[in-house]
Amino acid sequence: MDIERKQTKTRMSRIVKHNGVIYLCGQVCQDASQNITVQTQTMLDKVDNLLAEAGSDKAHILSATLYIKDMKYFSDMNAVWDAWVPEGHAPARACVEAKMARSELLVEISVIAAEKPSII
Repeated sequence: MDIERKQTKTRMSRIVKHNGVIYLCGQVCQDASQNITVQTQTMLDKVDNLLAEAGSDKAHILSATLYIKDMKYFSDMNAVWDAWVPEGHAPARACVEAKMARSELLVEISVIAAEKPSII
């Protein structure tokens, strides 16, 4: 099966699909001047949009890796995450404290998901 790349730039593709698996590049918030709650929600909104474009949704996420600037934000970030993940569909997940590409960013996520089955 071919590899399909969407929203490809010089350095990366935002979406890569192969053999029914969708890989999203790291996603960050819309407005880095906001607090961890808003940054997390807008980051997850971007994930929703990219998954929809790729033919999937958050119920089909296989794995998520979250990078958080400081673990002091862990509880607030998790409150948004827990409300976002559909009950019974929690993916495999890791969360690590990491230095961000820009100092104002508080959280980033990388996602691997399965394509939704086609309905015939």
